Amino acid sequence: MYDVSRFSLAVKAVPHRIKRESKTWLLACTLSLAGLALAPLAQAKEAPRKPAASKSAPKASKAAVAKATKASPAKSSAKAEKTAKGKAKPAATARDTQEARNGKGKNAKGRATALAEAPKNRKAVREDRVRAVSLAKSARAEVARAPARLSFAERAGLDQASDPIGLASSAAIVIDQDTQEMLLSKNERAVLPIASITKLMTGLLVSEAKQPLDETITISDADVDTLKGTRSRLPVGTQLSRGELLHLALMSSENRAAHALGRTYPGGIERFVSAMNAKARLLGMTDTHYVEPTGLSNQNQSSPADLARLVGIAAKDPLLSALTTSPGFEVALGNRFVQFNNTNRLVHEPSWTIGLQKTGYISEAGQCLVMQSRVNGRNLVMVFLDSNSTSSRIADAQRVRRWVEDSRSTTLAHHGG
Repeated sequence: MYDVSRFSLAVKAVPHRIKRESKTWLLACTLSLAGLALAPLAQAKEAPRKPAASKSAPKASKAAVAKATKASPAKSSAKAEKTAKGKAKPAATARDTQEARNGKGKNAKGRATALAEAPKNRKAVREDRVRAVSLAKSARAEVARAPARLSFAERAGLDQASDPIGLASSAAIVIDQDTQEMLLSKNERAVLPIASITKLMTGLLVSEAKQPLDETITISDADVDTLKGTRSRLPVGTQLSRGELLHLALMSSENRAAHALGRTYPGGIERFVSAMNAKARLLGMTDTHYVEPTGLSNQNQSSPADLARLVGIAAKDPLLSALTTSPGFEVALGNRFVQFNNTNRLVHEPSWTIGLQKTGYISEAGQCLVMQSRVNGRNLVMVFLDSNSTSSRIADAQRVRRWVEDSRSTTLAHHGG
């Protein structure tokens, strides 16, 4: 029972004329004032009973809702709005949201549950994303660990052969060009794919054919690589001189340039390939066979011993020597200039004196390199086939140079041939 004595002051404040009214009126006035004062207390007492009367929002959900709302109200509202738009339903009003938080109103239980579950859902999404990224990384790692396609030399076990200076290449030969002394050999008679080393023979035939180097040649669909699917910076329709195409073929190993040179040879591409094989026989290259002018086919094959003969002859051609050792070349393609660079970084090093060089690679051939260089006062021809990488073929050339400079090469080193 509430104490009403504290309301006597309010009764005394009534004007004096009220005292002359009946006691009934005074009692009614007093009770009315007391009722007004006690109304907030009655509402406060009744408020906790309302959630208990409604079964749509359990106490556990209400606590979770309060926590979720305090943690990230902005993100919860944004997610609710996005969900509503995705389902093509009207966006929830502020009243609906408040009722959901208070455990009241239409669909209060579902909304309260959604708000309570929001942090858990966000955490689950983050975990799924982390798991997906982890799986993607694992897949890439598996691909990286997958064994690479074996070269012809590896299939034959030639990479297991040893040599006195630890070459990475499966087959190699080093010859003194002036005396024809063989200083080092490793599987020198192994017949293997030679990749873009092929372009040395292509260049030699073009040079000896004495065709006009300033004649314009157009790159056509026939020059596009359909064997390996390699790309080119020479689009179909590109017009360059024969000299420019020869430069790009020998310096940067441009396949479309090499094919265009063979295609425009007198008699066409078939006649050109026949001339390549005829020249090989003339030079005594008995292990050599060509089927096309670029080196993309693994049927273009030769041996280190045969290639040493070719390098020795090609190095005496001033045009081939200049073009193969050129560090870079800028070509006008339409309205822009495109820079092409040498595929052998040794031509940029002043410590090397290189008279001719050519690189090559297809998976069946591995990394290949042929060079004519002056080392320790001697003109050396070096051939490296089936090396592991571009770095390892360069490292092989550097090993040979150090070996010769140390004057330990006077004794013939013959291994695995």
